[in-house]
Amino acid sequence: MARWRGATLFNMIERIAVETATFLVLAVAAAGNWAAWLGWDQERDVHPDGHETGPYQVWQVVGLVVVLTMLCVVAAALRRLVTAVAAPALGTMTALCLDWSDDDTGLWVVGAALVLLGLLAGGLVIAVLAYGVQNRRAGSAGGGARSAG
Repeated sequence: MARWRGATLFNMIERIAVETATFLVLAVAAAGNWAAWLGWDQERDVHPDGHETGPYQVWQVVGLVVVLTMLCVVAAALRRLVTAVAAPALGTMTALCLDWSDDDTGLWVVGAALVLLGLLAGGLVIAVLAYGVQNRRAGSAGGGARSAG
């Protein structure tokens, strides 16, 4: 009986290590994603009529979202739904806070809160959809015993 408990304990420790490593890799990848797409662009664009835009262009934000989507899908495909939602959000928010926190007005906190809500909501939708697609594929590949009706 002691041998069985030891094997179970080892399996539990191994699972925790894999979960933690997966989470950390995804969080670091998400922070790097922010740095690659948005972290380098700090200048606002001043147009001839005097109004300012930026600092980010649409293509930069689209690139960021596409990579975040891929990170969520990969984690969901590994059947790690909490990690699929939380790790990219944590990594992105860490990089965002480091990038935006030098704003003297303090409004960056409001923007960061809104981004966090968007990251969590978007990550949840993507992870659930990816997980559902994977389950459907696994169910249809598992055998033809299901009826169409």
